[in-house]
Amino acid sequence: MKKLAFLTMKNLSGFVSDDRLCYAPLADLGWEVVEVPWENEGTDWGQFASVLIRTPWNYQDHPEQFMARLAEIEASGILLENPLPLVRWNYRKTYLRDLREKGVSIVPTVWREAGELRGLDVFFDEFSCQELIVKPVVGANADHTFRLGRAQLPELQNRLKESFAGRAFMIQPFLPAVLAEGEFSVFYFGGQMSHAIVKIPKPGDFRVQEEHGGLICAIHAGQALRDAADQVFANITPVPLYGRVDLVRDPAGRFRLMELELIEPSLYLRMHPDAPKNFAEALDRWISADRKK
Repeated sequence: MKKLAFLTMKNLSGFVSDDRLCYAPLADLGWEVVEVPWENEGTDWGQFASVLIRTPWNYQDHPEQFMARLAEIEASGILLENPLPLVRWNYRKTYLRDLREKGVSIVPTVWREAGELRGLDVFFDEFSCQELIVKPVVGANADHTFRLGRAQLPELQNRLKESFAGRAFMIQPFLPAVLAEGEFSVFYFGGQMSHAIVKIPKPGDFRVQEEHGGLICAIHAGQALRDAADQVFANITPVPLYGRVDLVRDPAGRFRLMELELIEPSLYLRMHPDAPKNFAEALDRWISADRKK
C-alpha cells in the first residue's frame, strides 16, 4: 500500500483526536497511514507520498523548531499539506488583518507587540464591550488566553505581563454569543464543505475546546453560516486540502470570523457519518492531482 504520514506529537494524552476514523476509508483507497511525531529526528520522509500536518498540538511551545521541521519536509520534495507558504501565513493571527482587507468580517481586533500592555482599558470603550479577550498572535488550545472585565484588569496585570513579555498579542471584544449559542465551525476538504458543528463552553468557562470541557454538537449549516464560511474560503490562496472556519455572531446577529484553522485543526470527523469518507476521498483526489502536474 502507498504510505501517508500524519504528523502528530509524541504525547497526545489530554487531547481529543478522531483522525483514526479516516484510516479505514483511506485503506479502502490503497493508503496506509503512519503517525509520525514532529519532534522525531532523522525521519525518512521519502517513504511517504505525502505528509499531512494533523495533531502536533504542542507546536506553539516550540514554534521555531516546528517550522524548521516543516521546512525540512518540504525540502525533501514530499508533498506537504497544507503547504508551507500557507502555514507560514496562517501561523500568525495577523492573517485576520489580511482577510479583513479582502472584505471578510472578522471579530474586531487590535494587534500589539510583546510587552505593549499599557492602555488596555481604552478598548472597553473602543469596542463598546464589557469584557475583552487578550491572546497570543501565535497560539493554540486557548493557551495564554485571557477574558477580563475592567475590574479584573489591575489584578491580572502581573499574569498578563508574564504571558506577553515575549509574545506579540491581540485584543478583541468578548462576544457574549459565545456563551449564549457557542462558536460555529465549518469544515472544508478539497475546497468543498464537508460538515459543521457548534462548540459550546461548559458553564463558568468561555473556552470551547473539548480539552477545556466544551460541548460539541453536529449542526446543519444554515445559509447565513454557509455564506459567511464560503466567503472566508473564497479568499484563501492557494485552496488548501483541509481547513476549518470558526465563526461567532456579533451583537447585531452577523457572523464574524473568529479564526481560520489551516495548520492542524481538529476535524471532528466523528460528528458526521460521511466526514471520514469525505476526507479520505478528498485526500486521494488531491494527491492524485498533484502527481499529474
